[in-house]
Amino acid sequence: MAKVKVAINGYGTIGKRVADAVALQDDMEVVGISKTKPNFEAQVAALKGYDIYVPESSKDSFAKAGLKVAGVIEDMIEKADIIVDCTPGKIGVTNKALYEKAGKKAIWQGGESKDVCPISFNAEANYDQAYGADFVRVVSCNTTGLCRAIYPLDQKYGVEKVRVTIVRRAGDPGDIKTGPIDALVLDPVKLPSHHGPDVKTIMPHINITSAAIKAPTTFMHLHVLNIKLKKECTADDVRALFQSRSRMKLISDGISSTAEIIEFGRDLGRSRNDMWESCIFKDSISMDDGELYFFQAIHQESDVIPENVDAIRAMMKLEKDNLKSIEKTNKAMGIGL
Repeated sequence: MAKVKVAINGYGTIGKRVADAVALQDDMEVVGISKTKPNFEAQVAALKGYDIYVPESSKDSFAKAGLKVAGVIEDMIEKADIIVDCTPGKIGVTNKALYEKAGKKAIWQGGESKDVCPISFNAEANYDQAYGADFVRVVSCNTTGLCRAIYPLDQKYGVEKVRVTIVRRAGDPGDIKTGPIDALVLDPVKLPSHHGPDVKTIMPHINITSAAIKAPTTFMHLHVLNIKLKKECTADDVRALFQSRSRMKLISDGISSTAEIIEFGRDLGRSRNDMWESCIFKDSISMDDGELYFFQAIHQESDVIPENVDAIRAMMKLEKDNLKSIEKTNKAMGIGL
């Protein structure tokens, strides 16, 4: 069977990771990536052998930098079966007309509004909705982490109410423009943050309230979760449930910070020290007065990457069974090892 041809429109923090993940799959291939500037990421893309496509206005700058381009972005779209749009938030929506004109399927990231397309995606919770779909949005890193935790709990015990406070990283490690440097910023001041409503785009029946604070760190986000369940269970029951999920990693062995989790990723030899799994602090899982509490850390640069791969597989009807797709993606990427 011919491989699905995937184009990556935007080769930054998420795009370069999606490209590498797609390249590992045996049922899909990267036919091109797009860049607007001949920066170090473009240089690395060329070294990796990815065909680079640029806006017409960027051709001269790439030529001056000695970077060969394969064509303009419209050429890349025409060549692809499906486009994964990883351009900056609020910009991806402007590309929708290009994809519609070319008659191509497309995936957006969580930085875009839910209004960009009718389907928001999580591989375990609503894979079926994306099967054969033309347009899908993979929800944000935080919402992905929340869905991974809430969905299995709801399936097994029923979720009555979720309260979550998210301590957000201020910027990615390579981001030199974003702050704060010395402050905790309410993000936003008025509740809820976008994360709770985003969870409801996938699981509309979940009663969830979310708050977010931006902190001067770059490593990861941290979630403080309090969940009221409909059926009784123990902390050990929840640990076993989370342990059974390949994209949830129970963190222990003296690790008590996001910095140590990233160091753990480095020691594991993970590409870019990526932690694709939701990282649950094992000892934090506790029950008090019938309510569940735990901390989880989310690596904002990487946890949505396997979800993008599964979204491609669903939309292109490469695999009907979501668990088989998850297993295939995990095996190719080394998730759960």
